[in-house]
Amino acid sequence: MTGPLRIANCSGFYGDRLSAAREMVEGGRIDVLTGDWLAELTLLILAGNRRKGRPGYATTFLRQLEQVLGACQERGIRIVANAGGLDPAGCAEAVAELATRLGLHGLRIAHVTGDDLLTSLAGEPLVNADTGEILAAQPVTVNAYLGGRPIATALAAGADVVVTGRVTDAALVTGPGMWRFGWGPEDLDPLAGSVVAGHVIECGCQATGGNYAFFDEVPDLAHAGFPIAELHPDGSAVITKHPGTGGLVSVGTVTAQLLYEIASPRYLGPDVTARFDTVRLTQEGPDRVLVSGVTGEPPPETLKVAVNHLGGYRNTMTLVLTGLDIPAKARLAEQAIWARVPRDSFEQVHVDLVEGSETALLRITVLDPDPAKAGRAFSSAVVETGLASYPGLYAMAPPGEATPYGVYWPVTVPRDLVKPVVWLDGRRIPVDPAPPPLPEPEPAVEPTLPYGTHVGPWTSAGLPLPPDHPPLEPFGKIAGARSGDKGGNANVGVWVRTLEQYSWLTGYLTPDRLRELLPETRACRIDRFELPNLLAVNFVVHGLLGRGVAASPLLDPQAKALGERLRAALVPLPRTNVTNGHSPET
Repeated sequence: MTGPLRIANCSGFYGDRLSAAREMVEGGRIDVLTGDWLAELTLLILAGNRRKGRPGYATTFLRQLEQVLGACQERGIRIVANAGGLDPAGCAEAVAELATRLGLHGLRIAHVTGDDLLTSLAGEPLVNADTGEILAAQPVTVNAYLGGRPIATALAAGADVVVTGRVTDAALVTGPGMWRFGWGPEDLDPLAGSVVAGHVIECGCQATGGNYAFFDEVPDLAHAGFPIAELHPDGSAVITKHPGTGGLVSVGTVTAQLLYEIASPRYLGPDVTARFDTVRLTQEGPDRVLVSGVTGEPPPETLKVAVNHLGGYRNTMTLVLTGLDIPAKARLAEQAIWARVPRDSFEQVHVDLVEGSETALLRITVLDPDPAKAGRAFSSAVVETGLASYPGLYAMAPPGEATPYGVYWPVTVPRDLVKPVVWLDGRRIPVDPAPPPLPEPEPAVEPTLPYGTHVGPWTSAGLPLPPDHPPLEPFGKIAGARSGDKGGNANVGVWVRTLEQYSWLTGYLTPDRLRELLPETRACRIDRFELPNLLAVNFVVHGLLGRGVAASPLLDPQAKALGERLRAALVPLPRTNVTNGHSPET
């Protein structure tokens, strides 16, 4: 095989487009078909499925494979997927049964184990990596994030299909790169480049215009093609998609995905630490963006572990308020509800008033260890106020029972406690042990881009403005943003299109300014990181999401819309040419 390794993505989450695998296989030449089915929440969902006697893996993976498995075998396309979830062996067995049913012979199916630490860490203190707390509850899932080496081992042994459990999302690209190009632990820059490429394509159509701030620039988004990374021996990659598909691959769409769910520019992983502040993007042609220049550093001595435990039960009732006096109506609604069921009888209560111009939503969420208390005792009490509360009252849904919720608990463990294993043809294949720890890298150096041309310090939070300030305009007029969740933390990545805009951005958008523009972040610790090569800054808002998506009572529990709310904020854009530039596509 010559030329770059063409790695195609066909899933960004458990529930993504079922036809994507077929589209990627039939749309043009690819060498490896990958997919990501495991968000932090997914393992908790799969644990619930197992308790109900259902599979502990992503069953939609099999539905996609049914459409393409024969074609992949015929064309030599390798398949690598983390769809094994909590039962990689069961998923691999189901793939083998599917192959038999389809009349396919000689297909070699491998699976990777070793990420499940539920038994081996039983009784050990599980220290929350974000808060320092020790877990007091009984965990239901404990899974380490494995790297690409077990995947490479399976492919090198002749596997046609590799099914894993919890690996890093980027490992689905890094593993095939190790296999194809023979990278060892010392090849830090190529490994780092493959991690960046993996991060770009892991979320499917988010790299090809999906959820893009400037969505009006994206043609035929309804039929967006899934992304492909053309990976080279030096770790550089061209991000593209099949010809004739909708969507857009541009410096902007790739930048947006690079900023998704990251923290420090030092992106830690089990194989390498990738320096996102060294990434360079170049528009090589229509729907072709070169990702190059990525610097790698040694991986940390620890591996991240995703722990989930059951937190109790929750219930939400949403009331609609319309017309005049909405705040007063909301107060009256609460008074009527708490008169029937005392607010302090619940372990937690969260109230959101989401206001519009003429209509608002009052969301009341209760959380409690007692399912009866959080169930009908609460929701029926809300309904009982239906004829004795504010005018125009109606609810979004009928009263219901409480549902269990889980809590995400991130921890780290020494990497030598985790022993990945590859299984192929009924035999165990050894995986090269982790390399000895290398010296810790020097602390990151702050970028030296001059800030002298920025304009400020202005604010749009109701404070006095200079008499000659520019008019207030939406921040999104010049800035794109993408936001997401990492456990209880949220990130907001913001980018602009010219150096002049970036110079203004770095001076204006400080953590304190972010608190002014997004009031819900005011009580949170906020870290800011700069990525000059991407003309971007990234903010990590600690604790905004509480105990993670499954436990969060927020209307937006994964902070998906936080960036768009920031773009809607009115700010005094400076009277310079910063609003007239074009995207640096070269």
